[in-house]
Amino acid sequence: MYTVHTYGTLVAASLTLLLGRLLLDRVRLLRHYSIPEPVVGGLVVTLALLVLNQSSGIQIRFDTSLSAPLMLAFFACIGLNADLASLRKGGRPLFMLLGVVTGLLLAQNALGIALAALLGLKPLVGLIAGSITLSGGHGTGAAWGALFNERYGLASATELALACATFGLVLGGLIGGPVANFLVQRANLHGKDDDLAPSSFEEPGKVRLITAPAMIETLALITICLLGGHHLSEALQGSALELPAFVCVLFVGVVLRNGLAALGWYQVFERAVSVLGNVSLSLFLAIALMSMRLWELSALALPMLVLLAAQAAMMAGYAIFVTFRVMGRNYDAAVIAAGHCGFGLGATPTAIANMQAVTERYGPSHIAFLVVPMVGAFFIDIVNAIVIKLFLALPFMH
Repeated sequence: MYTVHTYGTLVAASLTLLLGRLLLDRVRLLRHYSIPEPVVGGLVVTLALLVLNQSSGIQIRFDTSLSAPLMLAFFACIGLNADLASLRKGGRPLFMLLGVVTGLLLAQNALGIALAALLGLKPLVGLIAGSITLSGGHGTGAAWGALFNERYGLASATELALACATFGLVLGGLIGGPVANFLVQRANLHGKDDDLAPSSFEEPGKVRLITAPAMIETLALITICLLGGHHLSEALQGSALELPAFVCVLFVGVVLRNGLAALGWYQVFERAVSVLGNVSLSLFLAIALMSMRLWELSALALPMLVLLAAQAAMMAGYAIFVTFRVMGRNYDAAVIAAGHCGFGLGATPTAIANMQAVTERYGPSHIAFLVVPMVGAFFIDIVNAIVIKLFLALPFMH
């Protein structure tokens, strides 16, 4: 096994992003279906490493120590970008999306448990391949996997949870663009150019004039969010209010941005937040995707692959027939549907990347970038914890 150290991993991630951009420029099919740049480059690198492993037995392992800080920096930027006055304007769509997301959580677990029974698997396995890993992601999957192992004696639950979360991360980045493309073309929808300023994660390729002092100030705010979120997460650990570290970081960012503004002490410089947030997002996704060991995923039993494929098909159908219709059957709803595919199968970074790929082709969607990050990064974890506990209370689960 050959291990690539931190600097080498950062170089590889940067080259992976450049490769993704090059392929998107050259391959019309990828642009047509709005596949995100990190997903394109990351999958090519991962497939190349799979071929290398299968042909020669060589394993290349990247140092992923930068992944957690990059992910937390991304969520800090979501929090720092969350102007509560703006969120009040998008209040109705935000709560409508939260209702749609809650419906998916219930459907994922119901489908997972039903298919697990049909395939001869334990109900807990169906729950792991449901909202725990798909809407919950790697962090939630690892936490519940450890609990299932210790409390219910489910062997290799953590490894299974991480494999399911990785599988979902890939599919979430692959189906979001095609779903939005289908909806946009079927209903002949178009984005509208207007004078509203883009959000932090909207239009990542747009030139944004910033200064070195503004960048340093924003870095200071991000690090305060990371430190505060870390201590908040530790303080809540083991309590009924326990939340993942990234949710705590996001919460600190929201409080910091709006608290400083309310006191009149400081206004967050959103252009600097935009640059740093998009850099963190792209590098995190590149490292996550190129670090996948597909030869380990291929060891998943056929019943699990069938279960996860069924979940992906249901996610696409749910986004088209539920998310799109409930959110208004317009262009914004199509972009939100792409984002829902991202965090409904993978994670909020995938949702943002999906929406960026769609809006780059069809035009801006301010409401999508307003409500999806908050629902996908904050509210979903709280609701998901409640839904999981409700399913665990069912008598046939153990």
